Amino acid sequence: MTPRLIMKLEVAAVADAAPGVRVLTFRHRLRPALPEPEPGAHVDLHLPDGRVRQYSLCGDPADATGYTIAVKLEPEGRGGSRWVHQQLQPGAVVPVSAPRNHFRLADEARQHVLVAGGIGITPIAAMARHLARCGAAFELHYCVRDEASAPLLPELQAACGTRLHLWRSGGDVPSRFDPHRLSPPPQPGTHLYCCGPHRLVDAVLAATAGWPTGSVHVEHFAPLYDAGFVPEAFQLGIASTGATLEVPAGRSALDVLREHGFMQPSSCGIGVCGACECGYRVADGSTVIHRDVALDDTARAHRMTPCVSRARGRVVLDI
Repeated sequence: MTPRLIMKLEVAAVADAAPGVRVLTFRHRLRPALPEPEPGAHVDLHLPDGRVRQYSLCGDPADATGYTIAVKLEPEGRGGSRWVHQQLQPGAVVPVSAPRNHFRLADEARQHVLVAGGIGITPIAAMARHLARCGAAFELHYCVRDEASAPLLPELQAACGTRLHLWRSGGDVPSRFDPHRLSPPPQPGTHLYCCGPHRLVDAVLAATAGWPTGSVHVEHFAPLYDAGFVPEAFQLGIASTGATLEVPAGRSALDVLREHGFMQPSSCGIGVCGACECGYRVADGSTVIHRDVALDDTARAHRMTPCVSRARGRVVLDI
């Protein structure tokens, strides 16, 4: 995978979009335009201590003068959101990557159904803005606790109008989103996009199990959780050299690759961003155990993320 451009961008604006949610806009001090993002794309923020965090772009993808993200403060998280909330003020300069997109709008779609929960609205908001500007057929289902806790709601109301459906789990008269409204399978050409908590994504996937293959697209903001998973040792082949590496049960394939001098790009390290993805093929009787939340089923047929994914037997990486 080709390394992405990393730019030093200045924080041009900071605002609070909801309790615990901060919206930041980054611009280049010299360049009037940045690499244009696609709807659903994300960027990497490089923190001073070397950590990298991914945040979806939530602004209008047609506006290449800056990148806008919305960051929810996660007190029990890995520290990235705390740093953003505490340290980033207008004028601060931060290394930011060029956008990458694993959550694209389907070019062949004739109707788009967008479903978002909480801070999962960020990539969905960019999609909605793009579809509204293009005059495409779409509807947006936004699941929130109440209107006061809904990031980006005024902007989405202005962009989407009656195509925005707000579902509230709190308040005097709750109106929860029912994923079963998404079944049976829709008219041909309908594609669905969902981002939010695991519970919402899992419910949507269950409700759309009968949809045509490739018509349902999801993005997670948290790593896969499976308390019962027990990792096993496996063999890792390198296509370019013919070498075979042993991956112990307690280590990742990415760690073993780096130990042997193969510096595969990586970012999140938890299977969320897809930065380390690479092609693979398996030996007879072997299988890949995909443990990321970045790749869809189509990509998983020939791509894997060595930071978290594993194998039973032997897998050969195209590096």
